[in-house]
Amino acid sequence: MRRKIIEYIPDVESNELLFLENITDELTETKLETFCLMYRSRRKKPDTVLLLAILGFIGAAGIHRMFINHIFLGIVYFFTAGLCLIGTIVDILNHKQLAQEHNEKIAWEIITHFK
Repeated sequence: MRRKIIEYIPDVESNELLFLENITDELTETKLETFCLMYRSRRKKPDTVLLLAILGFIGAAGIHRMFINHIFLGIVYFFTAGLCLIGTIVDILNHKQLAQEHNEKIAWEIITHFK
């Protein structure tokens, strides 16, 4: 199964791959392909979250939070200059975790349609 997920999502990271393998182990090959296509279109890459968080230093604070569907917190970051840049700095350090949490949520939403 590992090989198939990598074929459908070539830029998947190891911890994300393990998570995806665990939740898709019971899917048939056609359902796995459909899942991977849906997941790939909705997942957020950690590098993109990092770049958007860095934009917080030039006045666009909170865009990275809106990008991962934390709309309210993104608005708060925007009007407080990233919570005086402290929140932005913390999010830059934790960008991989933010992307991983978002991606896991998306994967669970998609997998519920297959079971």
